[in-house]
Amino acid sequence: MTTTIRARGPRELLAYIPFRLGYRPQDSGVLVSLRTSRGRVGLVARVDLDDLADLEHGPQVARTLVSHLSSDGAARAVLVLYADVDLRAGGAPAARERAAVEHWTEAAEGHLGEPEVWVVSATGYHGADCQDETCCPPGGRPLADLEATEVGAHMVLAGATVAPSRAQATSIPVLDAVLRRKASRAANRWRARRDAAQATHDHEGLTAWRREGLAAWRAATGVVEQAHRSIEEGARAPLPAAVPATVLGRLEVALESVPVRDAVLLAFVAGNDELAALTATAVADEQVGTGTAAALAAVVDPDSGLPPDPLRARCAREVLEAVAGAGRRGAQAPALTLLALLAWWDGDGVLATDRLAAALDADPSYQLALLLERALDAGLAPGWARQQGRAGRAT
Repeated sequence: MTTTIRARGPRELLAYIPFRLGYRPQDSGVLVSLRTSRGRVGLVARVDLDDLADLEHGPQVARTLVSHLSSDGAARAVLVLYADVDLRAGGAPAARERAAVEHWTEAAEGHLGEPEVWVVSATGYHGADCQDETCCPPGGRPLADLEATEVGAHMVLAGATVAPSRAQATSIPVLDAVLRRKASRAANRWRARRDAAQATHDHEGLTAWRREGLAAWRAATGVVEQAHRSIEEGARAPLPAAVPATVLGRLEVALESVPVRDAVLLAFVAGNDELAALTATAVADEQVGTGTAAALAAVVDPDSGLPPDPLRARCAREVLEAVAGAGRRGAQAPALTLLALLAWWDGDGVLATDRLAAALDADPSYQLALLLERALDAGLAPGWARQQGRAGRAT
C-alpha cells in the first residue's frame, strides 16, 4: 500500500519536505513536482544552492531539473530555498539565492507555469515575493507553524523521522568490534566453502551453497519482520540484535554471488519466492541474465512495475544495512547497491545517490551499480512513479 501526499497549501508542503528527504536541508534548493492541480506531490529533488546559482553551470542544472520534473508528470513545481537570507531584502547577502531563483525561473517558464518560490531559514519561512507583512512578517513566519500540520502528524504516525543533517540521515550503524569479528569469521568459513566447491567444479555443492545463502536472507528478513510485528503489538524486540552476527557474515559472502544477489532483488517484490529460488540456483549465464531482467522489470517497467511494500522494503533495508555495518570495509558493493536500488525504488533519490556512491567507492566496476548510476543520471523514475506521471499528464 502506498500513501498519496497532497500539498494542501505551502505550510503542509514545507512541513513534508524534511520527512521526504529524511533530514533538514541546509544551503539547498529543493524542487517539488506537483502532478495535478490538486497538489499531488511527485518527485522531490534537492540540489546544492552553489550549483544552482553558479553563473556558468547553474542554468544547465536548472534545465536538467526541469526535465526531470516534466518526466515525472509535473503540472507545476515549487522551489524551496533553505538558506539564512530574506529574499525580499536588497543587497549582496542574498545575491546567490537570487541567482538560483533566476536560473530556475528562466528554465521553468513555458514548461511548469509561473514559478512559486519559498525560503526557509533557521528562524522562519516566507514567500520569496510576499510583501504583505500580515502574511510574511519580517523574519518570516515562525518555524513552529510547520510542526503542527496534518502531513507532519501523518508522517510521524507512519514512523518517519527527520535527522538533523544529511550525513546523519544516510549513515549506516557499525556493529561493535566483538560482533564484527564473529561476522568476519562466519564470512571466512562461508567463503572457503564456496571457493572449495568452485575449485573442484562441484556444481551440486555450489548450488546448495547458493540455496542456503538465499535461505539465510529469508530467515534474516523474517526475524526482522517478526520483530516489527512484535513492536506493533507492544512487545519489546530490539531490532539491532535481531539478526545474529554469524548470519550477517554469511550474507555478506552470499551477496557476492550474482545469482543470490538477483534472487534477493527478486525477493523485494512479494510473490516472487519461487522465481527467486530458481534464480539463486541458476548455473548458465543466460539463466542469470533472465533472472536479473525479471527482477529489474518489477521495479523499472512503467507497465508492470510495482511500488515497494512498506514492511517488506523496510525489513530488507534493515538487514542490508546490518550486513554493511558488520562486514569488511570496501567489500560491501553488493549490499550497498541493493540499498541504493531500494531507496531509488521508494523514490528517495538523495539516499539512493549516497548509497550508490558508497557502492562504487567500494567497487568502481560493479555492474549493477553502474546500471543504476545510469538510471539516476538520466533522471529515470521507478516504474510505478512513471505510471503515476503518465496518469498526471493525461489528466
